[in-house]
Amino acid sequence: MIELSCGGRRCRVTMRMRQMTRRDIPAGMQLKESANWNQTEADWELFLSANSEGCFVSEVDSRVVGTVATIIYEDRFAWIGMVLVDREFRNCGIGRALLQQAIEHLDSRGIPCMRLDATPQGRPVYEKLGFVDEYEIERWRLKRQAAQTKSGATAPHLGDVLQLDREVFGADRSALLRALSESAPEFVQVLVGQTGVTGYSFGRHGSHSDHLGPWVANDKSGAEQMLDTFLARSARESIVVDCLKSNPWTRGALEARGFELARPLTRMRRGGNIYPGRPEVVCGILGPEFG
Repeated sequence: MIELSCGGRRCRVTMRMRQMTRRDIPAGMQLKESANWNQTEADWELFLSANSEGCFVSEVDSRVVGTVATIIYEDRFAWIGMVLVDREFRNCGIGRALLQQAIEHLDSRGIPCMRLDATPQGRPVYEKLGFVDEYEIERWRLKRQAAQTKSGATAPHLGDVLQLDREVFGADRSALLRALSESAPEFVQVLVGQTGVTGYSFGRHGSHSDHLGPWVANDKSGAEQMLDTFLARSARESIVVDCLKSNPWTRGALEARGFELARPLTRMRRGGNIYPGRPEVVCGILGPEFG
């Protein structure tokens, strides 16, 4: 039995921490729906396939009330995501306990750097656990009338893209990008110039919105071309993009197409990051859960 302080009230509950399994995905989806997040069952599967030992749930009376998931990228750094806590048990210390469990797991693996994208509400918690700011990200959302048809485009060859993305992201995430290209081939775009690949983008079909990202371009015209193509190929009413605030052209391109700012995020890290990648060419990230 442990005592938790829940929103000012005292309560005694049994809290159990354990590794997440595929049988927990429905419970994770319920927490995700309550938070109005955009992830799908396939996203949970990606976490469990990549690092099942680093995904955890918290139980109270045999009921899953919290989750956290981690992905390790080439032992260079790890990503922490899907930090979700049941509304009934928020402000009880469960989220912090889950984060500490994830950190202990990654420390035991000898991972030198841990990264995540924090909401304004979560940022103070992460700061207390040793995370510091890297840069700012903004989520933009477009609401529009749904299209009637969707493009039948197929994904191009990804060899050069995956090699370039390792440089841009700072580590190999080819398994994730290949999964995206298989689930949404119509969203994969590759721009090629005289010097090779000059831009690329992927996308996902989320539970309530299509999501553009990663979205990488060397210049404004390439970035806008990929954005317009993505919008033409999506049939959804809602589109989301998580953009680097420092990018010189994404804000204007999104505003011109009717996007509105939804919320800020802060990319944070714990430990030294000697593989920062090339954020200067990133227009939109893969997502706060994956990096």
